[in-house]
Order: sequence, then C-alpha cells, then structure tokens
Amino acid sequence: MSTQGSPYTPGPPPRRGDHSAKGGNSLRRTSDTFECWMRRVLMVVLVLGLPAAAVSAGLAAYEAAKHTVRTQAAERHQVTARLTSTAGGGDWVKRPAPVRWTDLNGDVRTGAALVKPGTPKGSTVRVWVNRDGQVTDPPTTRLNATTSGWLVGGMAAFGVGAGSCAVGAGIRLVLDRRRYAQWDAEWDLVEPGWSARFRP
Repeated sequence: MSTQGSPYTPGPPPRRGDHSAKGGNSLRRTSDTFECWMRRVLMVVLVLGLPAAAVSAGLAAYEAAKHTVRTQAAERHQVTARLTSTAGGGDWVKRPAPVRWTDLNGDVRTGAALVKPGTPKGSTVRVWVNRDGQVTDPPTTRLNATTSGWLVGGMAAFGVGAGSCAVGAGIRLVLDRRRYAQWDAEWDLVEPGWSARFRP
C-alpha cells in the first residue's frame, strides 16, 4: 500500500520529553507552565492555609478574650448606690449622674453612673466598681470572647483569601507583561517578512 497522499510522514521516533507525543500542547510556554503550578500552589494555600489561619487566629483571640473575662470578673463587682441628685436631660439617652455607696469596708464612696434622664434623687442603681472602689464598665462576658474569636478568625480567613488572590493577580500581571514584551520582540523579527509578501 502506498503512503503517497497520506498525512502521515515517516520519521524518527519522538524524543523523550516531546510534549506532542504525550498529547500536550506544543505551544505551551514556560510562563504558562509556571503560572499553572503557581495556581496549584495558591489553591493548596487556600484549601489548607485558609482554615488553619482562621482556626488558629480565632482560638488565640478567644483564649485572650476569655482571660480578660476571668480577670475582669475577679476584679470587678456590683454594688447598690444611691443618686445624690436628680439626673438631668430630657431625652432617652442615659447620662452620668452622681452616686454614693458604702463599700465592704464601711467607707463611703462617690462616683458617677449612667442613669436614665429624670431619675429622681435617692433612687438606687446598680453600678460596677473595681478593687480601688472606682465606677467602671461591666466585665466582658463569654459571649464577647466568642464573638471576638469568630471575628478575628473571619478576618484571618479573609486576609488569607485576599492575599492569595492578590498574589495570583500580581503573578499574572508580571507574566502578561513579559509575554507582551516577547510578542513584541518576535513580531519585530517576523513583521518585515510578512509585510514584504503584500508589497506590490
């Protein structure tokens, strides 16, 4: 059987590493291969690094906040105080008003507590005080610690995701600029020959 007219042309066997023999793309550039591998690396970072960063950062924030909860719970306690004057203000926003109370040692203490406007003099209010007998904010709760852990964990996950996307976009930008430069250089070599074919 003659092989004339057949698209097959006998020749040497394909060399080792010949991508066309393996079904690969012979037009694939080194930059394409590099970009493909970088995408795989970034995908691994997203799949493994994102949850690891979120969990570790969230747990660290939760433990720190829980330590604060325990510390404040040990240092602060509530007392019953009485207003020494009627609270001013006409809106619904709580305002500081002078109060007086007696501590565990029997000493009379004074301070300012947030009360509703118009609360009459002599009314009792519950206020939080520290070991020094000064009015302070209520201690943080376990809910605050849990919220802090979730918030920090979410921010860490977002940071890893955004960082991976930024790195991927930066690599693609650098590679594209290099490809455009290579195309320009190659076109400068090829263009005179193409232009000459269409000259009269």
